[in-house]
Amino acid sequence: MMYIFFMKLICAPMATLSHPAFRFLIEKFAGCDEYFTEMINAPSLINAGPFEKFYVETVPVPEKLVFQLTGKNAESMAIASEILCEKECKGIDLNMGCSAPEIERSGAGISWMLKPLEETENLVRLVKKSIENSGKDIRLSAKIRLGSENFTDESFFSFCDMLVSSGVQAITVHPRTKKEKYRDKPKYIYVQKLCERFKNENIEIFANGDVKDFSSYKEVLKICPSVSGVMIGRALVQKPWLCSLLKRTESEENPSIEIDFLSLALDFIDDVKRFQPPEFYKTRLQRFFSYFCDNFSFAHYARTSLLNAKSIEETCQRLYEYFEKVPEDRIKRVGL
Repeated sequence: MMYIFFMKLICAPMATLSHPAFRFLIEKFAGCDEYFTEMINAPSLINAGPFEKFYVETVPVPEKLVFQLTGKNAESMAIASEILCEKECKGIDLNMGCSAPEIERSGAGISWMLKPLEETENLVRLVKKSIENSGKDIRLSAKIRLGSENFTDESFFSFCDMLVSSGVQAITVHPRTKKEKYRDKPKYIYVQKLCERFKNENIEIFANGDVKDFSSYKEVLKICPSVSGVMIGRALVQKPWLCSLLKRTESEENPSIEIDFLSLALDFIDDVKRFQPPEFYKTRLQRFFSYFCDNFSFAHYARTSLLNAKSIEETCQRLYEYFEKVPEDRIKRVGL
């Protein structure tokens, strides 16, 4: 049985992961329809922090790129949006869903869902005005959760109504509460209800959370048949070819692809060196290999070895050593 493919596949915003080297990696396999950047801090961008230029690099596919913006102050986020509008991109996304304690305490992320509605509405309207003033066709979106633990249907849908009436054109929903983080099963039914709520308006609704393979992807489609797209995060780090294989289910029953894991890893490392500052090398490589090593027969051994490498050169050497010891892991055919 084949599955007809109508929706977008989107790379999630992930700290230390959603950068150019990772986008180049996914593009080797036909890529995603959209790529969200890792969070861009509005004050740091405005003040031209020493590393901000690396967060706003648009290669290799600026036409697919969505800048995700975070901050605690509406005015600074509007000014940061003006700066981002100077670059080629698909859109600007407002982070209203990050529930990391340090982000929430700062007044950013999910705090925007918990503040008085008029305060968040002011943020959206100011950013929308910045985009409109640029004269460019740049989409405004928001990434949200369900809200706090005591959220109600009324509070959630009222918040989404405010977003749309204030100018948001796309909403990504991670259907868990603030405290659930990645625990418990996502409540996808809220994504479908949101699709139905805005079915007569030109609003894109994306589902996010726990999509890691064909089975979980089909589950989302079953519960959310009207969704505009599915956002995938950590599973893409382990399997950068995942979106390509999901797209191929349109014409193939059991798509597969041959992967040279050593060459793929080395290409990624080369691109990290090309597009990231030396200060970022360690965190970017560690975060990537913490997931990518799950492809290996001796995943724990490989992960421990690579995460303890003290330089890029040592990381490459340890990769060579692993595949010398386990040559059958280097080239494998993988499917869904």
